Amino acid sequence: MISTFAWTITLTGLALFLALDFFIAYKDRHHPTTLKKATLWVIIYIGLAIAFGAYLGVWATHQARTEFFAGWITEYSLSFDNLFVFILILARLKVAKEREELVLLIGIISSLFLRGIFIAAGSAIVNRFEWIFFFFGAFLIYTAIQLFRESEEEEWREGRTLTYMRKRGASIFLLALTAIALTNVLFAFDSIPAIFGLTRNPYVIVSANIFALMGLRQLYFLIGGLMSRLIYLTEGLSIVLAFIGIKLIFEAAISTHHRQVLGLNVPVISLRISLGFIIGTLVLTAIISLIKSKGGADSLPHAEGKEE
Repeated sequence: MISTFAWTITLTGLALFLALDFFIAYKDRHHPTTLKKATLWVIIYIGLAIAFGAYLGVWATHQARTEFFAGWITEYSLSFDNLFVFILILARLKVAKEREELVLLIGIISSLFLRGIFIAAGSAIVNRFEWIFFFFGAFLIYTAIQLFRESEEEEWREGRTLTYMRKRGASIFLLALTAIALTNVLFAFDSIPAIFGLTRNPYVIVSANIFALMGLRQLYFLIGGLMSRLIYLTEGLSIVLAFIGIKLIFEAAISTHHRQVLGLNVPVISLRISLGFIIGTLVLTAIISLIKSKGGADSLPHAEGKEE
């Protein structure tokens, strides 16, 4: 049980860091973010998350620490994928570089707000209806299948809402904000069930989500060059979501006293196994992606040489 004091200190500290970040973003909203500044802030935020998780056992439990790292890594990976969509949106709408800071700032604020609503609603539902995990699990598996089927060449396209707004004379800035807000809603539907599959501790869920969103604005300016290299990120995330979905269905079956199906015991997937699977899948995905993209890059000059 996390004390009120621990909640207060944690939320106050995170709020101060986010406020500082947002203040800097607003102050420099008319200037493009440099690679050096973006890298420094990303390192700071990742270091804070690791330090927070490492010392979480001091005021919580070892299980809470493991749950935090599993939740943070999963949410951070999903947020990373979310940024790919942000890049497509801002590029497709041709948002000025000087305006990207403010668009991302407001987008992250809206994401924090939406996730807070989803977490509160999810906690209330989970505590009353254990069977909801059947739905969460099925939804994550469906999302995983949809992600896996997506083409790498698929581009973001305007929906009916943006088309209507454009016809009504909406500015590029307003169109970008609306597109990112709608994207945040869709990603919240994925991220919240995913973390509920790893922990039901509200303190861990809230802190993992906030840390996953911290530094996203700066990360945006770093990953543009990685888009063409992490070619299997979507596939890796789909495997992680499918795994968590299956884990949720197993837990729902056990909690509703269905410990056997067709004479077979429903397996219990421990948090340690979950954390290992998530890290292993994402690391393997990154390694294979980098090897594949490097091979493609190396073969390009040879191909050009043959044409000459």
